[in-house]
Amino acid sequence: MIVLSSLLLLPAAPASAHAAMTTATPEPGSVVSSAPSEITVTFTEGITPVPDRTQVLSPDGKRITGEVTATGSTLRIQVRRADQPLGTYLVSYRIISGDSHPVGGAMTFSVGAPSARPPDIDPGSVHPSVTAAVPTIKFIGYAGLTLILGPALLLALLWPRRLARRGPIVLVRAGLIGTAASTLGALWTQAPNSSGAPLWDVSVTELADVLASPFGVTLLARLAVLAAVAALLPPVLHGTAKRWPSARKRWHSAALLTLAAAGLTTWPLTGHAAESPLTAAIVAADVVHLAAMAVWLGGLVTLAVFLLRGAHPRVLGVILPAWSRWAALAVVWLVGAGMVQAVVQVGTIGALWGTGYGRIVLAKVAILAGVLVAAAFARRLVQRAQVLTGGVTRLRRTVGTEIAATVLVLGLSAVLVQVTPGRSAAGEQAASTEKGVSQTLTSELFTLQFSVYPVELGESNTVHGFTYTPQGKPLPAAEWTVTARLRGQDLEPVSTPMLPLTPRNDAIGALTFPLPGTYEISFTVRVSEIDQATVRTTITVPSAS
Repeated sequence: MIVLSSLLLLPAAPASAHAAMTTATPEPGSVVSSAPSEITVTFTEGITPVPDRTQVLSPDGKRITGEVTATGSTLRIQVRRADQPLGTYLVSYRIISGDSHPVGGAMTFSVGAPSARPPDIDPGSVHPSVTAAVPTIKFIGYAGLTLILGPALLLALLWPRRLARRGPIVLVRAGLIGTAASTLGALWTQAPNSSGAPLWDVSVTELADVLASPFGVTLLARLAVLAAVAALLPPVLHGTAKRWPSARKRWHSAALLTLAAAGLTTWPLTGHAAESPLTAAIVAADVVHLAAMAVWLGGLVTLAVFLLRGAHPRVLGVILPAWSRWAALAVVWLVGAGMVQAVVQVGTIGALWGTGYGRIVLAKVAILAGVLVAAAFARRLVQRAQVLTGGVTRLRRTVGTEIAATVLVLGLSAVLVQVTPGRSAAGEQAASTEKGVSQTLTSELFTLQFSVYPVELGESNTVHGFTYTPQGKPLPAAEWTVTARLRGQDLEPVSTPMLPLTPRNDAIGALTFPLPGTYEISFTVRVSEIDQATVRTTITVPSAS
């Protein structure tokens, strides 16, 4: 009676109540004649959407979520696909209510006629085939960029007249083909990466949607730049441009440099940089980082495979000091741009070891430090002119070590672009470690959404629940009971009635956690005179800090 009396004293519409769905278009459980291009869900209070945790699943299980926005208390979800199949669609969402607590929920509607409900998959899940393909394609793109810039620069400015050009030209052509193939692969994988489907499950309409998106337009621009570069490069690669008049050479060089800058910019515009704070600065830093990496690593490959093997030591004595200065400059720009990126994308010192993104950055730094030691040793060989006295073999081994380690850094970079930046991951971790819990439980009679705040030792833990029909419509319940049982302890479970806030579909109550540990929480809800069901979950209560 004491607990019931205290519940009766609670306000009928508490200020701390979490946002609850009131209406939606299409209506939950409804059958509509044609697929909507937008889905709206209205809540009891103003909300902030969590786009990465909001999704629309078509009857075939594919994610078709477009842009997710909110205006006041209305959540708006755009639908991407135009050829939507008939059947039942699942809409699941996660929002932040006006009192700053996360709330999740789901609803269904059907187009034409109901079908089996799509499985409620993780909004961020990706098929294993796509998970493997995306970083592989990124790596091929980075490798291709390296094989274009490094060899082309050496052929244009430092290549000996009597040394054959065929090998480096083959590298440049391979780089152009690899970069184009990587770009086409990125266009293809974007569709299943968004829908959650396997790599091979891509429709013509999905490809058209990708091509029409900013991502697709940017990659099409990259392909156009590659085609233009491929047309302009041959005179540079074959050395014939050196015999042109000065005005023509200046025009040609300016065109190539402009295309190179435009092409390099397409990488950050399709990655984390486009969504980061200080976007312009991060895009510029990313372009510089890519260019410096490509010049350095591409030059090292050309040096190790062709120049150190085919050029006379006296010729190397002229070329290597110039290359050494280039490499040193490239490393300075590489490290400087990388530091700018790390400061913005990692966010905090703790995120360096507290997030996957930060740990990969640390691994890159550690390997790069080793590469710089090898580079310093190679530079000392060049400065001491030991190339002229039999030091070519030692230099070749040192350069080979640099290449192997730098390729590893390239691989880590291909993985890094798929990982949530530290600034975002740290925020997600902070949100997930707040003192409240919000979950959705299902039974044959109803779907129950509840939140407990805070989750701490003592009696001041408020529980707020909402009931919906299996189709997602609000379902007022006649009676609520919540039970807490501490696992692993010989303690009796504690059952407490909750106060239904009729005529609404929610109820509030209180939970007591006397000891830290994992509690089994059971909600028994009666929705009519004869229909009642119990749903269960667990909550871990930490020790008092």
